[in-house]
Amino acid sequence: MDTKKNITLRQLDSCRWEIPIGSIEGMRVPGIIYATEELLPAIQGDQAHLQVANVACLPGIQKASLAMPDIHWGYGFPIGGVAATDWETGVVSPGGVGYDISCGVRLMSTQLTQDEINPKMKDLVSALFQNIPCGVGSTSHHKLSTQELNKVLTKGVRWVMEQGWGNVEDISCHEENGCLPNADAEEVSSKAKERGHDQLGTLGSGNHFLEIQVVDEIYDQPSAAVMGLFEGQIVVMIHSGSRGLGYQVCDDFLSVMRTAMDKYQIKLPDAQLACAPIQSKEGSQYLRAMAAAANFGMANRQCIMHLTQEVFQKIFSISPNQLGMNLIYDVCHNIAKKEEHIINGQKKTVCVHRKGATRAFPAGHPLIPERYMAIGQPVLVPGDMGRYSFVLTGTQAALDLTFGSTCHGAGRMMSRSKAIKETQGRQIGKELESKGILVQSRGKKTLQEEVSEAYKDVAKVVEACERAGLSKKIAKLRPIGVIKG
Repeated sequence: MDTKKNITLRQLDSCRWEIPIGSIEGMRVPGIIYATEELLPAIQGDQAHLQVANVACLPGIQKASLAMPDIHWGYGFPIGGVAATDWETGVVSPGGVGYDISCGVRLMSTQLTQDEINPKMKDLVSALFQNIPCGVGSTSHHKLSTQELNKVLTKGVRWVMEQGWGNVEDISCHEENGCLPNADAEEVSSKAKERGHDQLGTLGSGNHFLEIQVVDEIYDQPSAAVMGLFEGQIVVMIHSGSRGLGYQVCDDFLSVMRTAMDKYQIKLPDAQLACAPIQSKEGSQYLRAMAAAANFGMANRQCIMHLTQEVFQKIFSISPNQLGMNLIYDVCHNIAKKEEHIINGQKKTVCVHRKGATRAFPAGHPLIPERYMAIGQPVLVPGDMGRYSFVLTGTQAALDLTFGSTCHGAGRMMSRSKAIKETQGRQIGKELESKGILVQSRGKKTLQEEVSEAYKDVAKVVEACERAGLSKKIAKLRPIGVIKG
């Protein structure tokens, strides 16, 4: 693929840029990038906009190939990309989901305040680090039998609840109630299962994390109250996915899709967009395996929440009621799902690929919990470990413009290797501690790879989405304790 191709962006308004049909051969719809002028250079710098144009060539794609302000270069699709394809005549592409299937974010509230936990912060961070497996190849305290793993793949979070690791009432506070119904464990390879059988309840590596955060600022008091948020409150954010199992599912089906491309005579400008018709054997098998991996990812975050609650209770010698660790929401940002959307004035069934993008349905949407029906679906947007994260809600504009999608995070501006090179000789952990942020990490270079400068300022990403009407700010969260692989 020619990554140096010159593509001209046409400005539509203060935060929308169009890649017109014809910018590259084979485009079926335009590309639309949501970004302010300030964010645009980073997007063009890594040529992610070319991937937006490439995605616009997918058979059956609807309306436009979309990109959020945190867009950056990814495998096939850009990270931060959204595309909906016709359920009957379109294709599904594993590159539109990514390797970390069902990677997502979970936010839990507590009744604690920063003043209450400060005396034991070092003990708390250390205990979380010791009790929640993290890092490359980390394994779980509980090894799943084949029968147990198959149940996790088909039942998702509900299986975890059945083990007593959570409150059944929290089921509704998961996207899709914590389980994609079309999951089929039989479509997940034995190699993928072997990688996953000892990874349920593990954080993983890279940009995955568990953060102890303080609610630093409230922008919408009524909505925050519905979520149970108040200023000065301690909350916990978990960012993790389906670990090696999801990675293997993606890898297995990329091989299948490459063969399917020839079989169905599909021609695309980038081989990494390998795909198959949704209604084909290959497309159907991928969607069922992907759903199973997604269920594993959501169950994984539920297990981590359970471990976190146990650590908090032990460190502070308090009961579950005194702690009040409740799930605010759990949302995926690497997934493809069957959804209904209004396109050209008509309701249509599509497959919505969200890769590094978060579902953001508005108030009143039938697929969000009753608890949030009046305010809209919570959207959880992590930043970097040295600054802040945000809680948003979905909007009607997002539903109308982006198939109910908004940003998922800050978005990298610097490769991991460059970040390591740029931070040689620096003591990142001590720098963070000087800001009041305690960090423990498993990898020797993790903190260098994840340094704040490697990411866009998430506040600017969130601002762009709010200005575009794709989401609404509710609260800002400040990290005070972080564990990473």
